[in-house]
Amino acid sequence: MKSGYKQTEVGVIPEDWDVFSLSSLTEPQRPISYGIVQTGPNVPNGVRCLRVLDIQDGRINKAELITTSRKISDSYRRTVLKAGDLVMPLRGKVGDVGLVDAELDGANLTRGVALIAIQTGWLPVFCQQVISAASTRRRLEQAMNGSALQELPIASLRSFKIATPKTLPEQRAIAGALSDVDALLGAQEALLAKKRDLKAAAMQQLLTGETRLPGFSGEWEVKRLPDVCWFQEGPGVRNTQFTTSGVKLLNGTNIFRGRINLDTTERFIAEREAYGPYAHFLADCGDVIIACSGISVEKFHEKVAVVSAKHLPFCMNTSTMRFKPDQNSLVPDYLCHFLMSDLFKDQIAPQATGSAQLNFGPSHVSCVTLRLPSFPEQTAIAAVLSDMDAEIVALEAQRDKTRALKQGMMQELLTGRIRLL
Repeated sequence: MKSGYKQTEVGVIPEDWDVFSLSSLTEPQRPISYGIVQTGPNVPNGVRCLRVLDIQDGRINKAELITTSRKISDSYRRTVLKAGDLVMPLRGKVGDVGLVDAELDGANLTRGVALIAIQTGWLPVFCQQVISAASTRRRLEQAMNGSALQELPIASLRSFKIATPKTLPEQRAIAGALSDVDALLGAQEALLAKKRDLKAAAMQQLLTGETRLPGFSGEWEVKRLPDVCWFQEGPGVRNTQFTTSGVKLLNGTNIFRGRINLDTTERFIAEREAYGPYAHFLADCGDVIIACSGISVEKFHEKVAVVSAKHLPFCMNTSTMRFKPDQNSLVPDYLCHFLMSDLFKDQIAPQATGSAQLNFGPSHVSCVTLRLPSFPEQTAIAAVLSDMDAEIVALEAQRDKTRALKQGMMQELLTGRIRLL
């Protein structure tokens, strides 16, 4: 072991650091607790309450908070929030810690969220970084229990151990360095959101002919999808047919943010079946594929992709559909952008079954119409939208690099391998 370091129950740390339970870092009069068990119906101008879904990636979304009565909130005074408090889901994404600001003073929590009220002498933003570190999250997940619904018990959270420097200046230096990277990530996410909104607006204008590209004129045609492309829903391959090698099976989960990812799939079908009775479900280069089951309207644009040679071979499976555009009337990339657009969502959503999660098939798609310009104009529109997609992909790559950088910094700074003071 390197000189100046010691082995502890949470790993190797500097000799002048120590290991503390979370309860020893919190205000004695406000122990770590979960929130209101039954908030009741929303109360106009009532007390706002944070739910598990309101905490995402270390940020608290205040836009859609539910409310409860003052009487119910007062009966849970122990979880009334103050600026500087930490809040963390007890189920789902444990370790996804939010920092309460002054705007949420007086708000409360629901049953699935825990309050961690850091006391004077410790820096809340530093504790937030420690708890949200990947290594800490893994230990929190190991402490969860339950079968159908995994949850972190309050007792386990109170006794949970973290390593920390004892001085505020060192805590502040570490938190400051990591917060700077968080600020960069926030700016990158904001730019990505702006670019995605611009692309959505461009799709609406270009795919309806509201805005025409230079050099194009003439009337557009309105066509039903079955008139300009062939489509097919994947078969329901049974679990007993799954193999550990052979030809990969495509499921809806393999389509993410407009891209196909079959690298980690564990579902295969034997070659004798793939090239035998299931041969007509083998995808071809240029097919447009979508997920058609267990999806949300808001995220549907992320569940559309075009098949390229690097993805093949694979066989369609349940919850997916593929489209083969008529080569003389419909450009594949134009179709792909149409399927990502609100123009398609607005037609398919009222027909689909399910509420939060949509399910639809060929009979629903058969009723969808789209507006078609000439083949050259379709190509030009698709090129503009694909360029916007390429810019978004490049920004996502930059964002992912920043995330990786932060993870590396956390590994070094939160273990004391690199000292800032």
